[in-house]
Amino acid sequence: MSEPNRNPDSYYERHIFFCLNQRDNGQDCCAAHGAQQAFDHCKARVKELGLAGPGKVRVNKAGCLDRCAGGPIAVVYPEAVWYSFFDQADIDEIVESHLRDGQVVERLLTPPTVGR
Repeated sequence: MSEPNRNPDSYYERHIFFCLNQRDNGQDCCAAHGAQQAFDHCKARVKELGLAGPGKVRVNKAGCLDRCAGGPIAVVYPEAVWYSFFDQADIDEIVESHLRDGQVVERLLTPPTVGR
């Protein structure tokens, strides 16, 4: 992991939040596009690579992140990088490139104008 950017006052180096929101009114939502499976895969991959825990990475569930049109959505902090992903290979790339190596995956960035 990229130690030079590590904030010594932060409990985790990075957090990734996955929108798992389910809408019952027929509106599109991240849950309808495999968000739970992506979350589960990310959590397992982070653990498998030894990236989980204090001073490292935390994988979290989130409710609606209000960017449904780009869904499914995940956001990595502290960088505030928003991702739209499609499959497990995309999640693997985010884990290995961004969460482990500190390199943003440009091809998966959610366009800044995409909202609900």
